[in-house]
Formats: sequence, structure tokens, C-alpha cells
Amino acid sequence: MISEVQSRRSAVATAELVQGAATGDRQAWEELVGRYTGMLHAITSSYRLDPSVRGDVAQTTWLRLIEHLDTLRDPGAVGTWLATTAHRECRLVVQNRRRERPGTRAEDLDTADCDRSPEDEAVARDQDARIRAAFRRLSTPDRRLLAYLMNSPRRSYADTSARLGMPVGSIGPTRARCLDRLRRELVAVGIDSC
Repeated sequence: MISEVQSRRSAVATAELVQGAATGDRQAWEELVGRYTGMLHAITSSYRLDPSVRGDVAQTTWLRLIEHLDTLRDPGAVGTWLATTAHRECRLVVQNRRRERPGTRAEDLDTADCDRSPEDEAVARDQDARIRAAFRRLSTPDRRLLAYLMNSPRRSYADTSARLGMPVGSIGPTRARCLDRLRRELVAVGIDSC
């Protein structure tokens, strides 16, 4: 009973902070930020995002709160609202990362090496094209597994299992067989030292 009364008082106090922040009370806003920053950090950290991305997600979450301060149905439950919003923003970042394809980000694009001659550059481009052609000749499941595992070096087998619907115990051996097939394809196109 006592904890229920304290919970109601806390919700009322939080609702008052939200209302104060909505009217421009800087101290109320700073109190909200002080109360919930740790929670947002914990949520963003649980998604294993880079520190700068975690900061961006937290900032976006706070921005969403500013946009909705006047329309919150239950200002006393702003903590739950912030947590839900942070989880949504983290999932969006993760989904967008999965949609990226290797080689499509600016930092992944091939750039000319100043130390290479035009002939060396042409040879390198030809080799890259043959490697891509060998990769495309693999079966769809092989390409899917290798691309998924190579897209980020921190992919866990549990994540891979959930994403690709493979038993965890078969990922390593399947990966080894896929790489062996890729090596054979590379040899077939004249690349034997990869």
C-alpha cells in the first residue's frame, strides 16, 4: 500500500515536471533529463550501437519528447514513453544498418590508389569484377550466409541463427563449406591467391 502511494506521488511529481517543461520551465526540463538519461543510455547500450550512434538515438528520443510534450496522454508515465521511443529509434537504426549493402556507403566505395599506375588500377578492377562474378555463382543460401556474416564482424551466431533460420551448431560448418565453394569458384575464374 505504501509503495502504491509513493508510486502515485512520483507519477504526480513527474507529470508536474512534464507540464513545467511543456511551458518552458528550464529547471523542470533539466530534472527530466537528469532522471531519464541513464535509462536511455542503458537502452541504447543494449542494442550494441556505436557510442556516437547511441548519442544520436538519445538526442532523437529527447527531440521526440519535445515534439509531443503537449500531447502525452499520461505525463506521469513519461519514463515509459521515453523507453518505448528509445527502443523504436534503436530498432530503426538496426533495421537501416541491415538494409545497407556492402560497398554502398561512401567509405566503402573504391577509390583510386595514388601509388598505383592506371594499368595496376585496371588489373585491380578486373580482379574485383571476377571476384564478384564468382560470388554471384554461389547458391542463394551460400551468398546470403556469407554476406550476412561479412556485413559486420560482430555478428553473433545466435543473431545469425535467428535472422537466417539456421541452427546455431550448423552455422560454422556451413560457413566453412560456403567459403570452400567460393575458393573453388575463384580458382575457376583465375584467382588462386585470395
